[in-house]
Amino acid sequence: MLEQIVFTIAFVSAIAFFIYRLSRIYRYIKSAKPLKLTGGRKRLARIFRIAIGHSKLFKNPLVGFLHAIVFWGFIIVNIEMLEIIFDGIFGTHRSLAFLGNGYTILLSLFEIFAFAVIIASVVFLARRNIVKIRRFWNREMTTWPRTDATIILVTEILLMASILVMNASDIALQAKGHAHYPAVGTFLVSGLMQPWFAGMSEANLIFLERFAWWFHIIGVLLFMNYITFSKHLHIFFSFFNVYFSKLAPLGKMRNMPDINREVKLMLNPGAGNSAPPAEDTRFGAKDATDLHWPNLLGAFSCTECGRCTAACPAHITGKKLSPRKIVMDLRDRVENSGAAILKQGKAFDDKKDLFSHITHQELWACTTCNACVEECPVNIDPLAVILEMRRFLVLEQGSAPGPLNAMFSNIENNGAPWQYAADDRTNWTENLSFKKQQS
Repeated sequence: MLEQIVFTIAFVSAIAFFIYRLSRIYRYIKSAKPLKLTGGRKRLARIFRIAIGHSKLFKNPLVGFLHAIVFWGFIIVNIEMLEIIFDGIFGTHRSLAFLGNGYTILLSLFEIFAFAVIIASVVFLARRNIVKIRRFWNREMTTWPRTDATIILVTEILLMASILVMNASDIALQAKGHAHYPAVGTFLVSGLMQPWFAGMSEANLIFLERFAWWFHIIGVLLFMNYITFSKHLHIFFSFFNVYFSKLAPLGKMRNMPDINREVKLMLNPGAGNSAPPAEDTRFGAKDATDLHWPNLLGAFSCTECGRCTAACPAHITGKKLSPRKIVMDLRDRVENSGAAILKQGKAFDDKKDLFSHITHQELWACTTCNACVEECPVNIDPLAVILEMRRFLVLEQGSAPGPLNAMFSNIENNGAPWQYAADDRTNWTENLSFKKQQS
């Protein structure tokens, strides 16, 4: 009974804190500008193709396969959590054993996936810390992001190993005829581990089985809450980010309604509403709340894999821009200011903003090629953040590199990006060797 009480308290507390954390992050995201999205069927198809099918990750077949093993393995193995939760609350053991041979087959399948997850996680650890693939060691990948990734991978290994140890010691106790461990059959992987447990006493086996059982359940509950502070929050949010990601062609920029209205009024003064923009209207984004909510959702969906940065031509040529850093900086800003914004509203001012994290040099290094968006395995759009911050610099502060300011001046004075007046644009044709065709 004591075990049941302790288990129930731990389980309910962990679930409550997890819901609390997700609700706060949801409120952080909703503090940004609203945006209506359409295209439900197309978006749903994307989830199956990109989020579940890992279509972008399979551009590298080996990495895609290993990631799919970890993803599906972790989900499938933790189906057994349903049985563990039931057993923990009601004090039963192997409550699904009534399935007979089906139970043995099911648990054997879980163990195969658990073992595969261990192998894949070891490979990923080696890629990060021994091979040291370059994109995992960029300047934004400081001690904490690298440590976070290692903690996640090691935790996955330990959780999967605890399942195998729990089952292996359980099988050994079945063979000894212990009353609390009725015979339910031998599972595939833990059955092969039996020689390691053959000489152990019944008391030691019971301790090992209980320790592995508690280690796994407590580990899963702690892991579930840890990821709300970790990059592995993408386990939950990536599905939503893929669903809400941009359907329009990648090169299409989102118009600003106020400017769009003004341009239409210039072209046709008698059309539409001529009311000026609201006084608190900000052109572009100075801080996180000036962005649209899908941009903040993308920040919390980032896996920090660095594929965006590895594909960025500006980064490749040595410029300071790293699309991954842009997304990580946005997430840091939201986390640092989110709690205060929830209390004080958008009037909150800590004398910091996105420009406290992201430099002008980074923003103007972007070529807007969309390589980062194309490469992201969960469809995050760093370019949208860059463009909104550029808009703020140009429209609110009049700050842009010299060549752009010259182009703006030419457009204003000459109606074109070039320095020539409209009447002089055809002067270059006067000395051509062929005659102009008379109309």
